[in-house]
Amino acid sequence: MIALIVAHFALAACAGPLVHRLGRRAFVVLATPPAAATVWALTRWNTAASGGADTWSWQWIPDYGVAVDLRLDALSELMVLLAAGVGALVLLYCASYFTDDTPQLGRFAGNLLAFAGAMLALVLADDLITLYVFWELTTVFSYLLIGHGSEHRHSRRSALQALVVTTLGGLAMLVGFLILGHAAGTYRISAIVADPPEATLAVSVAVVLVLCGALSKSAIWPFSMWLPNAMAAPTPVSAYLHAAAMVKAGVYLVARLAPAFADVPVWKPVVLVLGGATMLLGGWRALRLNDLKLVLAYGTVSQLGFLTLLAGTGNRNAALAAVAMILGHALFKAPLFLVTGIVDHATGTRDLRRLSGVGRSLPYVAAVAVLAAASMAALPPLLGFAAKEAAFEALLHGTTAERWALAAVVAGSALTTAYTLRFVWGAFARKPGLPDTPVHGVGWAFLAPPALLAVLGLVLGPGVGWTDRLLGAYADTFPADPHPYHLALWHGLGTALLLSALAWAAGAVLFLGRTHVTRISRRIAWPTADSVFGHLLLGQERLALQVTGFIQRGSLSVYLATTLLVMLAGQLAVLVVDTPWDGAVRPRLWDNPLQGAVAALTCAAALLCLTVRRRMKAVVLAGLTGYGAALLFVVQGAPDLALTQFCVETVSMIVFVLVLRRMPVHFQETVSTWRRAARIPVALASAATVGVGLWVAAAARTAQPAGAAMVEEVADHGLKDVVATILVDLRAWDTMGESAVLAAAAIGVTSLIYLHRRSEGTMSQEELQGRTAWSLSAQHSARLPQGDDVAPERSWLAAGSTLAPEHRSIVFEVVARLLFHPILVLSVYLLFCAESLPGGGFVAGLVAGLAMITRYLAGGRFELAEAAPLQPGLFTGLGLFISTGVGLLGLVDGTVLHAFTYHGHLPVFGDYHLSTSVLFDFGVYLLVLGVVLDIVRALGAKVDRQIERAAGVLAPEGGPEAGGSPR
Repeated sequence: MIALIVAHFALAACAGPLVHRLGRRAFVVLATPPAAATVWALTRWNTAASGGADTWSWQWIPDYGVAVDLRLDALSELMVLLAAGVGALVLLYCASYFTDDTPQLGRFAGNLLAFAGAMLALVLADDLITLYVFWELTTVFSYLLIGHGSEHRHSRRSALQALVVTTLGGLAMLVGFLILGHAAGTYRISAIVADPPEATLAVSVAVVLVLCGALSKSAIWPFSMWLPNAMAAPTPVSAYLHAAAMVKAGVYLVARLAPAFADVPVWKPVVLVLGGATMLLGGWRALRLNDLKLVLAYGTVSQLGFLTLLAGTGNRNAALAAVAMILGHALFKAPLFLVTGIVDHATGTRDLRRLSGVGRSLPYVAAVAVLAAASMAALPPLLGFAAKEAAFEALLHGTTAERWALAAVVAGSALTTAYTLRFVWGAFARKPGLPDTPVHGVGWAFLAPPALLAVLGLVLGPGVGWTDRLLGAYADTFPADPHPYHLALWHGLGTALLLSALAWAAGAVLFLGRTHVTRISRRIAWPTADSVFGHLLLGQERLALQVTGFIQRGSLSVYLATTLLVMLAGQLAVLVVDTPWDGAVRPRLWDNPLQGAVAALTCAAALLCLTVRRRMKAVVLAGLTGYGAALLFVVQGAPDLALTQFCVETVSMIVFVLVLRRMPVHFQETVSTWRRAARIPVALASAATVGVGLWVAAAARTAQPAGAAMVEEVADHGLKDVVATILVDLRAWDTMGESAVLAAAAIGVTSLIYLHRRSEGTMSQEELQGRTAWSLSAQHSARLPQGDDVAPERSWLAAGSTLAPEHRSIVFEVVARLLFHPILVLSVYLLFCAESLPGGGFVAGLVAGLAMITRYLAGGRFELAEAAPLQPGLFTGLGLFISTGVGLLGLVDGTVLHAFTYHGHLPVFGDYHLSTSVLFDFGVYLLVLGVVLDIVRALGAKVDRQIERAAGVLAPEGGPEAGGSPR
């Protein structure tokens, strides 16, 4: 099973080169995976028909019980035959439908085959989460297929509409799946169906949410608007996705869960009412449309309502009729769509008002269409008739609600007959006063796929008994019926046959009076679902603008206060309701008085932040709180955490200072007295709530701490620094994810700084070429400033003299020159000693960044470029690459540390111990260094340029500044 699914996606990835090399003939090659799946499913027919099942399972995340489970039973067997069999024929049809010069044909072919693979996996999935993953994959691929003609606005809008409707339904369904899995204690679908959870309120809500996903996927009212608009897709897409595959996914899910949840009180009202309403509304709308594909589209909506009604009824005979109708619908609706594509291809139009005499020009095409249409109208001896008879018989002997549903089904069947006649007449009949439509010939390869499907519908009419064993195996999962129905073409004269005759007669009358019916339909037409959807989107957009304008006031203090108040309300509600402090250990204020003193000073610095008006003073006080926390780490005996905290606070304060150069000295926000007075209690209450929450979380621990086991694990390998080892070994994947977030954040911040707008005025040639002081390096030292306008020969710093005299400090330059290399050596030492001493890649990278910052502060942006001539992005990308690579290597046995460890002896350095965790840490080192350099470049060197430009220091475009030299 899994090999067939993988084969679909693997060959889909090769679709582009195949189409480039073979042209449209590549579709023949691409049809092999679904054809192979069809053959494989046929070989498993007896097993499925006997009530057995083939299963496959892979424990994806065993510790959390997450697995990929596949299962082929009777219902899956039917759906695999439809998804794979019809998919193979549609791909063969594409070889004749498209031409070699069709734009983006390779992408279309790959998406279509990948959709077939996702649909195959969906119907085989025996796990709710696995089913959801492939459910959403079908949504994504259908979006790409519907929007294939992206140059047309209608195609883009239709694709987006299908994506929005089905994705929203899918998200609701996911919540329902999670509730069901939790209530049942398993996410295994077969286990849930075999032993469903008790019908509690939570389960009822979950059932409604799951039905939202199923009904939106199968275009059941009120979600039906997306399917007709999806006809903007190429005809093969309509034939496959909207007749045999994607829209059947919702019906399949209803049929899959009906044995377990049909007795839940909310199930039948939703399924019967919405299914019957959809059947009537879709059929009525099809009677007044003139596009052949739209007639079939609304007919599909109507039939999907019928299928949903049958599949969700919840009794054995209705379930048998449902699966028979699923088979019959695929065998008549797919060929009708394909025939429509042939007619469009041969005549250049699908407008039935312009088509005339096509049946005489294309007799074989007309014969295939009539054969499929007769099955859709449920005429004997075709499969559609046998399935419709089974449906009438099942609903006749059902409950009162099911007999009311039967009335809707009979009325819907009359509408089906009417729009079937309208389709055949509109596509192939000769119309009075209208000349015959010119057509070109159709090859046998073009007609063969729809012809084969239509002939199967004819053969399986008398031979429907051949399918009874397989379809009955699914129906037998429902409670036994005292009078079990068996599929057959003829059950004698009876009420069901009388209802069929009534539907045919009423449909014929509606067709004969089509002019009056069309006029009445248009006169009493209500707003279309499509227009309602458009107005809903417009209203939502306007509401979003109003809400955004009301909330986004541009005040950071308001945003922060809102966040804190929400947190405060939520935490206080939990603390008051749950009283989690009951039984908690009484807290100690401190272990020794020194901790209390440091904490008091830290709190005092934090409180002073509330009263200051100068930005620089606020930054210093905020930094003191960070240093106070670092001192607490020192007192508590955590030097590694303290070292990291000191470095982070130092870099943060420097970044704040760099930013404050372009901001006013004082806070300029106009704040009323009462708002200023409210800030202090809000801040104090928030701090107290967080403190109490932390105490409760720590004091209410009942499980054994995980730290002891980690200490033992580290000690077994002769290491001492538990924190560093945890970060780069035991939780290396978490560290790698955090590193990726850090890199993305740095790139985002610097991108905003480097964003240029036309409104900023004329840019220099250097800006247009993306050149900054960073482009200078040691290899280009000759381009450094020289003479009065430029830098003198190198003294203590390479570019120190480029600063204005009032900004220079000779002492600082000397100190920077003397300390730069020792700081770098210290960073390397912290990197390599992390296994047994305080250090690590993160703190080492910060220390190296501080060395670069020192050079910048002493000598300016040119000095920074001289100290680190390479682009910061190189460090960031290389560090992320190394960390990720080492993490992937660690998959060999589950950890990074255990993957590779080296011991040896060097003449000068002595014994050494080197593991891949050091390589991982080296990647973190480079990443952090790159991030610091990027921030300093953006907030330091870039702001320097802006200040110089504002002061008129930089040369105009084309002047000396083009080389990067200031005046």
